[in-house]
Amino acid sequence: MSDDRLSPVFVTGASAGIGRECARQFARDGRDLILAARRLERLEELESELEEAHGVEVRVAELDVRDRDAVEELVSRLEREGRVPEVLVNNAGLAAGKAPLHEGSFDDWDRMIDTNVTGLLNVSRFVVPLMVRRDRGHVVNMGSIAGHMVYPGGNVYNATKFAVRALTQAMNVDLVDTRVRASCISPGAVETEFSEVRFHGDEERAEQVYEGYRPLRPEDVADAVAYVVNAPPHVSVHDLVIMPTAQRNPYVLDRGRRG
Repeated sequence: MSDDRLSPVFVTGASAGIGRECARQFARDGRDLILAARRLERLEELESELEEAHGVEVRVAELDVRDRDAVEELVSRLEREGRVPEVLVNNAGLAAGKAPLHEGSFDDWDRMIDTNVTGLLNVSRFVVPLMVRRDRGHVVNMGSIAGHMVYPGGNVYNATKFAVRALTQAMNVDLVDTRVRASCISPGAVETEFSEVRFHGDEERAEQVYEGYRPLRPEDVADAVAYVVNAPPHVSVHDLVIMPTAQRNPYVLDRGRRG
């Protein structure tokens, strides 16, 4: 990967969890950053932390990836300023609710589809052409084991993550005559705010998801992102599945395994 300081890493959903740890990982590697999320105050705290600790340049932007006009405006501004990303981490995403399909919430469905699929498309549509023009770049889409196997109550969330895998495959096919690569990272259980968001702020129910075993940490997933991005130019990792040792698929989980 280039060390060009004018080629930063762009991370969406960077205010918490996996996105925040990806920012920290790339900052440790000396990479300048563009960090976007809806919670600007958190981004500004992260900006100060990373610039002070690692001496990198961090640009933050309040952004809802569902807002296509706002995405276009941000990316156009970055292009004008010479900050074309060399790496895009499409991390913004969420799960909302776990009801059976026939009892699902339309609002939950819309949030998941608009963020996980349309949001990823919005950002990619404006950033990838800039990579193609320079004939270099790497798109990392945050998938999930939910994009490999469905589970009860997953339905629409599963569908969005299957879509992320399909879109990553489609990107790679469409970009075959360029040096731009696309990768999907598909984690199993990761202890973040994910379950709290899914259960609409029910902290007790969210904690039960991670009881009795050691889930992945956001740092583990960030390490996987760094691995695929730093692979040699002739190597393209299309889909990387990363699971806690105690979890072998969405159904098979040893809750007696603490390590």
